[in-house]
Amino acid sequence: MKRMVAIARVLLLVVALWWPIVSKIEQPKYTVVETHGDVEIRDYAPMIVAEVAISGEREKAISEGFRTIADYIFGDNASALKVPMTAPVSQQASEKIPMTAPVTQQGDGTSWEVRFVMPASYTLATLPKPKNPAVKLVEIGGKRLAAIRFSGVAGKNNLKRHRQELQEFVAQQGLQPLSSPAYAFYDPPWTLPFLRRNEVMIEIAKPPGP
Repeated sequence: MKRMVAIARVLLLVVALWWPIVSKIEQPKYTVVETHGDVEIRDYAPMIVAEVAISGEREKAISEGFRTIADYIFGDNASALKVPMTAPVSQQASEKIPMTAPVTQQGDGTSWEVRFVMPASYTLATLPKPKNPAVKLVEIGGKRLAAIRFSGVAGKNNLKRHRQELQEFVAQQGLQPLSSPAYAFYDPPWTLPFLRRNEVMIEIAKPPGP
């Protein structure tokens, strides 16, 4: 019993130290339209992302893409300015079939797009220009996403299970997907698995207006 109490105290301490750090990191603004268990339908505001295309296995791509964009926001840019860190880091496979909206993508299935959302206070005009030509600054319009949230280590099986669950939900609800699934990771790698926030997201079409 004493051991369990001690473990509980340690976990509470970890949460107490972890939450103030995470809560200060800016995240994209969105409105929850509907909730279905672990799945949310969200409307996202327009945003600017820094993105890089990386070929190869998913794990290698997210690591290499993270480092490349992290170099940019930590000062490897034309103005040598640091851009505040945001969350999440997202990763999406390039597609064989062009997306309907808002961006058209094509690929052979072995290329990944890794993205950081830029702080909302910046515009394309005020963001420092990347020195690395592989880093692109892209303005993305508002969109609707179906998202499923889960904790734990974002390994191959965990991602696959939640990706399939979200795809089944989209199909069962008769929603129109506009993109391939994207993965979003909100926490640094040293975060305890039960505290991690991971998501799989699919852009979907909004229903026609009245």
